[in-house]
Amino acid sequence: MGALKDRAIVVTGAGTGIGRATAHAFADEGARVLAVGRTAARLAETAAGRPGIQVLGADISLSEAPERIVAEAGRLLGGIDVLVNNAVTMTSAPLGRIDPADMARQLATNLQAPLLLAQEALPALEASRGTIINVTTAGNQRGWPGHSVYGATKTALDFLTRTWALELAPRGIRVVAVSPGPVDTPIGEHAGLDTEGIARLRERQRRRVPLGRVGRPEEIAWWMVNLARPEASFATGLVLPVDGGAGVVF
Repeated sequence: MGALKDRAIVVTGAGTGIGRATAHAFADEGARVLAVGRTAARLAETAAGRPGIQVLGADISLSEAPERIVAEAGRLLGGIDVLVNNAVTMTSAPLGRIDPADMARQLATNLQAPLLLAQEALPALEASRGTIINVTTAGNQRGWPGHSVYGATKTALDFLTRTWALELAPRGIRVVAVSPGPVDTPIGEHAGLDTEGIARLRERQRRRVPLGRVGRPEEIAWWMVNLARPEASFATGLVLPVDGGAGVVF
């Protein structure tokens, strides 16, 4: 425990995967964490054994969610030092078979929600000279058949990261992003893949990664924690790929 002790951290999508690992990593540094997610049972698992983690059940795509999350962060944590925009949803479909409802859900969760939550959190972040950490994807650096909507939302979040960094620097707020490559999370299950489909997906991912494996959520969380440290205070506008080298393969 050191520089992050007692810092107030909000993590969305904290019920599983990268979000859960990030909540754990900050809490293990002595930070106070508000873990936000839609499923109470998953949030309870995230908080188990870590008294520094408080939970809030909320669907971030709903219009009232940003105000509620920021208010609860103020009540439970006393403010916000770091906002981690991690929550995500993904549906696979090629152009010609994209369902408008699925598209709207991805846009609302992956793009609109982090934008509106960051906007609502600005007074708290300015008061703390805080940091916004967006979670995007290294997969948007090239074509990705079947994932045009998902990839477009994450590409937009990269752009917002760089733009917010310029807009908010005069207010003392840093904005950075971590762009994971293939990571062993439940996103495939949440997207409706069965066991065989997930196994095929993981094998395709391993073949594309020079390091020969998919990442672990804890490896992504490590970067988020370190980007939030005071020692990283000269970094803003950074979009950092953590992808096992997949992004530099021709």
